Amino acid sequence: MKRRTFVTAGGLGLAGSLAAPALAQEKRQWTMVTAWPKNLPGPGVAAQMLADRITALSGGRIEVALYAAGELVPGRGVFDAVSEGTADLYHAVPAYWGSKSKGILLFGSQPFGLRADEQFGWLFHGGGQSLYDEMYARFDLKPFLCGNSGPQWGGWFRSEINSVDDLKGLKYRTTGLASEMASKIGMAAEAMSGPAMFQALQTGALDAGEFIGPWTDSALGYFQVAKNYYWPGVGEPSSAEECAINLSTYNALPDDLQQAVSFACESLYNPVWTEYTTKHATALRKLTDEEGVQLHRFPDSVISAMGDATAEVIDELRQDDDDLVRRITESFISYRDSVGRYMTFADNGQMNARAAILGY
Repeated sequence: MKRRTFVTAGGLGLAGSLAAPALAQEKRQWTMVTAWPKNLPGPGVAAQMLADRITALSGGRIEVALYAAGELVPGRGVFDAVSEGTADLYHAVPAYWGSKSKGILLFGSQPFGLRADEQFGWLFHGGGQSLYDEMYARFDLKPFLCGNSGPQWGGWFRSEINSVDDLKGLKYRTTGLASEMASKIGMAAEAMSGPAMFQALQTGALDAGEFIGPWTDSALGYFQVAKNYYWPGVGEPSSAEECAINLSTYNALPDDLQQAVSFACESLYNPVWTEYTTKHATALRKLTDEEGVQLHRFPDSVISAMGDATAEVIDELRQDDDDLVRRITESFISYRDSVGRYMTFADNGQMNARAAILGY
């Protein structure tokens, strides 16, 4: 009896000694790298929201430490850092990774393409997510959409634009498929960070550039060096933000933590998008009323030329040598055409009716 008691007590003692380390091992310390300055209004804020939400929804079992662009790796280096396992996850936009595959660009934004709600719809209801997963798995990444800027703007121009000829040779900052569209109409498209775009506009190294929209653009001060603000930003009718996690790290999670991470990303999409919309509206009024910014609509001839250029860009994707790129493109086109026809009667119809009565 005493022996049995000793063994039982010893067993309990051993179990007790293992319990604390076992629980400690469940807590994971993740490093998030981002493409943004820390707390930049818009994407920098959204990145911190995501880090906090993953920590909260995991019950603290995943603690995410955020490092802004340049703190651990350059902003454009986050894809490789997570792919190689130097960091656990990143926050950026698909539009930055065209050098990896042109097919990636469609998951972020497309000229004359999907609005923010339609982009989410394509991935979650139109087959886009499985293609997104297949593409990123090539780089040992698991991707999620986690926000959207809504409609981006045509950008800040040092001089007014009256025709397509005025765009030819213009040094213009943009990204993704919008840069290919711009190149086809004769612009010299250049990729650079948001802060670098300010410096380039200020020195004249750029003639024009677009980054996001009024809220974020105001914070970066573009209105100080270029007063002509053009719309509509047909190059990016919306721009999805993404979180990508090292695939091996993600696959090592138990099911409940995988679900927590997935829901953290998905649940932020609408709050991030609607925050942009709300704060863009407030910022735009301040830009025009207090900062002397002049709003201009691109001439119809310019929009038409951009449309023709976009058709060439999409046709090239349809003929890409990579079968996956072709499948992504066809899936996008199918969803765009289906939902676009419906929107003629639904959201477009409502917005046009409201504008006819209220003027906006």
